[in-house]
Amino acid sequence: MAFKKTAPKTAQKQQTTEKPVKYFKDQFDDEEVLLVFRKHPVVMRKGLVIGSLGMLVGPVYVLALTYLKPNSPPSMNFFFGSIAASVLISALLFFPSWMAWFYSVYIVTNQRMIQINQKGLFNRSIVGINLNQIQMVNYEVSGIQETLLGFGTINIQTFVGSLTIHEVHHPPKIQKELLHILRDQGITAVNPMDAATEQSDEEE
Repeated sequence: MAFKKTAPKTAQKQQTTEKPVKYFKDQFDDEEVLLVFRKHPVVMRKGLVIGSLGMLVGPVYVLALTYLKPNSPPSMNFFFGSIAASVLISALLFFPSWMAWFYSVYIVTNQRMIQINQKGLFNRSIVGINLNQIQMVNYEVSGIQETLLGFGTINIQTFVGSLTIHEVHHPPKIQKELLHILRDQGITAVNPMDAATEQSDEEE
């Protein structure tokens, strides 16, 4: 005679009341996150340059005071204070670029692909595409900079248009993972390399 083990009532109650884990605000209850990726940190290069210029504010100010008032130059405490102020200014100037990079995320679930773009402190846009709308996923790496730093462009063709994502970190890896996810969900998306191979075989 086989006996079926039953969980304690407290455990059953905990399982029924426990809510599923959500990785983002608009995630459905039956939605599972499969892939999350961001753009290459190179997108922060403008903020890095501006932040680096902010580091020069304090030393340049001290240098100007030294030449303008040679009889009473700034003290060492004033100099180190200007360095600390320069670090703070640099961080404030760099923060918007870091925030735009960190909070701009691409999420792939078992139902859809979500593009979250953060621009500035108060501007955010969200675009969602159902996985069954995706027809083709390809990537492009062009130029010395993209080749050396390992970033490129991913183009996702859908029934309603195309979604182009520039400056993606490791685009071949992301494309491969996207195709695997689509295949696991029973969706046939065309890989341009496979299509070219099949076309050459047919011509032969």
